[in-house]
Amino acid sequence: MSNSTDVPRGGSGSGRDDVSGRDGRVGSDHTGSDRDRDRDGGASEGGAPEGVRLQKVLASAGVASRRVSEDLITAGRVRVNGEVVRELGRRIDPDNDKVAVDNVSVQLDTTKRYVMLNKPVGIVSSLADQHGRPDLSVYTAQFEERLFNVGRLDAETSGLLILTNDGELAHVLAHPSFGVMKTYIARVEGRVTAQTIARLTKGVDLDDGPIVADKARLLDSSAGGSLVEVTLHSGRNRIVRRMLEVVGHPVVELVRRQFGPLHLGSLKAGELRDLSRDELGALLTLSRAAKTEASNG
Repeated sequence: MSNSTDVPRGGSGSGRDDVSGRDGRVGSDHTGSDRDRDRDGGASEGGAPEGVRLQKVLASAGVASRRVSEDLITAGRVRVNGEVVRELGRRIDPDNDKVAVDNVSVQLDTTKRYVMLNKPVGIVSSLADQHGRPDLSVYTAQFEERLFNVGRLDAETSGLLILTNDGELAHVLAHPSFGVMKTYIARVEGRVTAQTIARLTKGVDLDDGPIVADKARLLDSSAGGSLVEVTLHSGRNRIVRRMLEVVGHPVVELVRRQFGPLHLGSLKAGELRDLSRDELGALLTLSRAAKTEASNG
């Protein structure tokens, strides 16, 4: 199992050597007094502008050194609240303003943490199971932050689960109204046919109402069993297992391979790691877009 101290908080991101860590100090040519003046913003009696300089915010968020951040700004690659900013003197409110670089969202709150776990079979998606079964606390206890799981996987299902302390993001990712897609690979009993796949995408009736797979495809099929990929945004309990049961192919093994833009990759069962900067940016971009669409809809 990976230890949380093995991975830098900001992730490896793109791996560019001009990119700083979470504290944003690499490549900075500002002195301590400069940083103090930036932080004070408009707090002085002299009426200095309020907020924090944009390049300082980008460096603190781990995007790049302050000097490289200035290049990003002047090149028109940085947006604040959806608008391109090219002025190096621009100050923002990191608590409220939304920043993106190359149209990828940036998390300005460095107290937030985002961890990917490959949940093993037998672990309950709870932080304190009332029946004393093995739960997620064995993983969250490794972190200083108080992390919680985004959504749930039943005990018999393995795969990608996000742990975070970002409640706003968790709400968007977990609530089906925002339409975040999850992809599962299921090993099922019997030979699945193309007609069965069509039933899943056209919709099937369950005890708690109809359900339609957003996507479904047959990966392998034989008399001894089949491998099926199912993608859907529903968050209903044991939904994939129930869909496949009703079409006559009970699940033997089920794993979630993808959650929104995140892929499980080579992460082994029971291992966990911090999201990379690129993964986090993609997740935040999806979240903000989903919220905007929901508010406009």
